Amino acid sequence: MTGRPATVRRGTAGPAGLLLVMAAAAWVWMVARWGGMRAEPGTMGLELPAFLAVWTLMTAAMMLPATAAVASLYARTITAHRAPRMVAFTVGYLLVWAVAGLPAYALAVGLGHAAHLPATAGTAVAAAVFAISGVYQLTPLKDRCLARCRSPLGLILHCAARPGPSRDLRAGAHHGAFCLGCCWSLMVLLAAFGLMNLWAMVVLAAVITAEKLAPVGRLVARATGIASIALAIAVFWVPGLAPGLTGGGMAGM
Repeated sequence: MTGRPATVRRGTAGPAGLLLVMAAAAWVWMVARWGGMRAEPGTMGLELPAFLAVWTLMTAAMMLPATAAVASLYARTITAHRAPRMVAFTVGYLLVWAVAGLPAYALAVGLGHAAHLPATAGTAVAAAVFAISGVYQLTPLKDRCLARCRSPLGLILHCAARPGPSRDLRAGAHHGAFCLGCCWSLMVLLAAFGLMNLWAMVVLAAVITAEKLAPVGRLVARATGIASIALAIAVFWVPGLAPGLTGGGMAGM
């Protein structure tokens, strides 16, 4: 493996296009539903089922653009029934992120309570969120997961060779697991910025895509980690940097 990102080639643009259309539809829904709302702490008042639905749509919007190239690469291993098999691959990928919504909900509930503590406590929690995210961005585990996301050919060929009708679902879930390992530290920042802070989502989605597809993706990951650690310090002087935990009231978009 070279660590270079997967590239889209002629004849496999269909799967990539499908994922991009799905991501665009998710963005349109979120802007129409949540655009203009102020960033609020915790779960935005959502119960678990609604939270999981919104979380899955949110992760589809943010993750699928960076996954389109991997989908095209996987499609090259399929010789028949490409459309339903690529749907299974995508479903397997999104299922991983949907399951990740369970601990995300628990975290959002806990941090929502933290937002109602005295201002100094909320600021300290925000600093901890920024610091945890930033430190993880600089760890070998982050590098390993990012390398698998940037160069997934070996993983894809291994999964494609497995027998059985569930192989595409497993392949998508396997890639989704590495994607989760790579990106959870960025997604947790939404706890500080506000769950449905659309500006923050756009920026984080751009960072995720750059990490996975840009030639300088590893440098982007490290720079993001350093910036997050800097925010952990700066939030003590500018609490509004973390409206999801300090009540800074940043508009969603």
